[in-house]
Amino acid sequence: MREDEFATEPDFEKGRFELNTTNMKTIEPQSGTGFKLKKGEYLKVVCPEGEQVADLVAYREDDMTEFLSNGKTFDYEETIYLSTGNILYSNKSKEMLEIVLDTCGRHDFLLAPCCPETFKKLYDNVAEHPSCRNNLYESLKEYGIEAHTIPTAFNIFMKVDVNKEGKLHVKRPKAKAGDQIVFRAHMDMVIGLTACSAEKTNNGTLKSINYQVLTLEEFTKENQTRQKT
Repeated sequence: MREDEFATEPDFEKGRFELNTTNMKTIEPQSGTGFKLKKGEYLKVVCPEGEQVADLVAYREDDMTEFLSNGKTFDYEETIYLSTGNILYSNKSKEMLEIVLDTCGRHDFLLAPCCPETFKKLYDNVAEHPSCRNNLYESLKEYGIEAHTIPTAFNIFMKVDVNKEGKLHVKRPKAKAGDQIVFRAHMDMVIGLTACSAEKTNNGTLKSINYQVLTLEEFTKENQTRQKT
């Protein structure tokens, strides 16, 4: 990968198109879901209203000790800005998810899923508050996942800037209504996906997330339609 490849963010505006939600499933605000994704299938995640983050984690279906790893991904992709053409790796250095379409162009793989402690330490919120970590656990426990094994999520549509001193700044998401990202599965896996629960991360409002699992034929047909519009 060239060192200057992400020097400037690409303009994805021309790739945006009218959203068809007919066959999509909805994750309600501050909630999550879990499901299986087979090798060769495509996972499409859509931001229907704009400025809403979705936390994604993945586990190998036949070995839950193998899961999505930000560290290994950074090692092999040599960038923290992951978009079309990049691959997300497991903690065992196996290819898990390849980004094949991305109309937003900005996501985060640095920050862990928000949890009750996040709201206490960062927002002085001691009251009960929904969190992505708990929503992921509730969605994945039927597959044998325990809360302490949930890794750093790939935070779809989340914008985190890093200044020259290395300090992290959470910014309003770039995602506009209808923006989407599509992953191709490189192995059979179990996916956890949320509509993020942290108000600050989502520019103050909490919204839903849409998603859909597609076959190669379905993705190809849909992509051809998109390119004609």
